[in-house]
Amino acid sequence: MTAPADDVTARLTDFVAALRSHGVRIGTGETVDAARAVTALGFADRESLREGLAATLLHTAGQRQVFDPVFDLYFPRGVGGPDTGAVDRDELRDKLVAALAANDTAAMAALAAQAVDGFGGYGSSPESDGWSSYQTLERLRPQTLFARVRDTVREGDGGPGFVDRLLDDEIRRRIDAFRAQVAAEARRRVAEQRGRDRIARRAVAPTADRVDFLYAGKDRLAELRRTVGPLARKLATRLAARRRRAARGSIDLRRTLRGSLSTGGVPMRPVLRRRRPVRPELVLLCDVSGSVSGFSDFTMLLVQALHDQFSKVRVFAFVNRIDEVTGLLEHGTADPEGLQARIRAEATLTMWHGSSDYGAALGEFAERYGDSAVGPRTTVFVLGDARTNMSDPNLAALRRISARARRVYWLNPEPRGQWGTGDSAAPAYAGLVEMHECRTARQLGALIERLLPV
Repeated sequence: MTAPADDVTARLTDFVAALRSHGVRIGTGETVDAARAVTALGFADRESLREGLAATLLHTAGQRQVFDPVFDLYFPRGVGGPDTGAVDRDELRDKLVAALAANDTAAMAALAAQAVDGFGGYGSSPESDGWSSYQTLERLRPQTLFARVRDTVREGDGGPGFVDRLLDDEIRRRIDAFRAQVAAEARRRVAEQRGRDRIARRAVAPTADRVDFLYAGKDRLAELRRTVGPLARKLATRLAARRRRAARGSIDLRRTLRGSLSTGGVPMRPVLRRRRPVRPELVLLCDVSGSVSGFSDFTMLLVQALHDQFSKVRVFAFVNRIDEVTGLLEHGTADPEGLQARIRAEATLTMWHGSSDYGAALGEFAERYGDSAVGPRTTVFVLGDARTNMSDPNLAALRRISARARRVYWLNPEPRGQWGTGDSAAPAYAGLVEMHECRTARQLGALIERLLPV
């Protein structure tokens, strides 16, 4: 299968632009390599083309979550629907059982197209105004076919064959793959009606580092935790470089002018002040309630991974009471997904109710730990949305902490436009300390790099 060169060039550049809009860094050289891959591979084998473009354009395995759905939009399996007419639900489910049992991906793709054509259309026009993968899957309910697929596989093998647990996991994987094919088919149909570029921008999930902490599901939070190590190594390298530059010190004007007497008053050799390299201390105060907990968990794990950059790191968690969790964090690094459970089980975070009370937590920290944990070398980070549930924000406590610390920063995972709405005391706190919007891992990495002391 061939296509006009101009059409291929335009489609490839649009494809690259769509990937860039989702945060995938692609340079000119990589785009040229992708064009060479298209020339070498052609369009006869779509999956070979997919892998060739992925090899030339992507840098990490995590970027496949963006790449694959965007590829399906710009290099679709087909155009339009299968035009199968009325689709019988029970017959389609029977065919799907056979395809899942045989792991026939081609048959599964054809059935996904038939399912969307038969069950996914909505609207008033004869050809449908739109297509919905959710509606398709709700009517077809492939997850309920699990037992039938397992029995079919066993009958075909003449016995259990797989270890039961491995077989169950494999069947679930095949059902998930079919659900993904339905989603891809529905996106393709909508893209034909409304334009590929628009659907690529709005209907494709962003990379993990661009996912909003407050709305990230369990799967995305788990994916984010896996990025802690690489991100920490990158930040540690940059912090070390900043520390080396800072160690040179600023110009000592008096000694420079004194040295310039031998050159007729021309300061040929600037003299720098000697700077003692003293590693700073870091304190984190983390709200671990509700949806904010994912943001706090990720930040705690990231800072713990950077602990070698500081002379001391202490971490405190709170809901409406505050407790130190530094030791729990160190022990929990081997199991980051269990960190939240460990903190809630072993730390004293709540009393009377389970809602955030920033005023009570800040007051308790200032009273119990302020003198011992905060000093002139300490930088304090407060992590939370500043929603006090209509309780006293206790600005005096934050003022006391700020007076003792070197710097205090507040990282707020809510959009700036929501600060001050409802029970948010963000504007009041922002009047005392420097508050920054921090909604994604990408923003967090940039802020950590810029704000962490050296």
